[in-house]
Amino acid sequence: MHENTAAHTAREPYDAVVIGGGASGLSTALVLGRARRKVAVVDAGAPRNTPAAHMQGFLSRDGMPPAELLEVGRAEVARYGVDFIEGEADHIEQVEPGFAVYLAGGPVLRSRHVVLASGLRDDLPDIPGVRDRWGRDVLHCPYCHGYEVRDRAFAVLCTHPNSVNQALLVRQWSDDVVYIPADMPLTADDHERLTARGISIATASAIRQLVTQDDRLSGVELADGSLVPCEVAFLFPHMVPNDGVLDGLGCARNQAGFVITDDAGRTSAPGVWAVGNVCDPRALVISAAGAGAGAAFALNHDLVDAEVAKAVQSAVRPARRAVGVSSIEK
Repeated sequence: MHENTAAHTAREPYDAVVIGGGASGLSTALVLGRARRKVAVVDAGAPRNTPAAHMQGFLSRDGMPPAELLEVGRAEVARYGVDFIEGEADHIEQVEPGFAVYLAGGPVLRSRHVVLASGLRDDLPDIPGVRDRWGRDVLHCPYCHGYEVRDRAFAVLCTHPNSVNQALLVRQWSDDVVYIPADMPLTADDHERLTARGISIATASAIRQLVTQDDRLSGVELADGSLVPCEVAFLFPHMVPNDGVLDGLGCARNQAGFVITDDAGRTSAPGVWAVGNVCDPRALVISAAGAGAGAAFALNHDLVDAEVAKAVQSAVRPARRAVGVSSIEK
């Protein structure tokens, strides 16, 4: 990736500026670049899945390191003349005929459309050891990592209202699952479902820390001094979308705080799009890439519609003037 300079401010507006260079952003840029659109990708280089050694569930790329996918993707996209700008978008303003994207400490990019593909961040619980083990043997998504840790001893930490459902789900990857309710009492219904699923339930006590041995997770220590042995821990992080640049543009959000889009990725603000985890926290890498491609198709059609309307208007005006002159001369 290379960094372009303030020369951008003097150029013709981009057709689209894509904020975020992950799977969804690169897929958007790839399709638009192949459609011969003028596109820039702004990326800060901090993908959510950086701690993961491998990426799973992506057909033809299963097991590929995340960084390798992005490297290959950037090379593919670059073949179609897409500009890559290393940096972080600070804020966006509406200007005619589209938007001004202000980069932190850098140039201002003019664009007809903006695609936000900046993902989300995982706010982890303040439990000693969690951050150090995150993406290794402390995990969130069983579809991403469950097969690789199958049949090991799992502990599911109650850190979220959906933690019980997470425990019920991961049970299919291991017969040895213990649910740690921490200091949040279980309802009778949740207790019944966990027990019926063959999941053990630890003592209701706050979690003190994770315990490791030889750089591997070995257990969860509780505040009452007891130790729950395990090799893998699952927990639900608090997911926060990286969408601050949309502030002031009037994009509607749902109750969870995520930007609302239609099936193609359009937000409620005309010309502003969102794809991937920034608007869909459940999107896997492959589905985020698909969403980027879908948004690019729709965005290009919107551009074509606008260009046709402008061409028709330009053709009609001279014709009307010519008719007027002819009438006067007669």
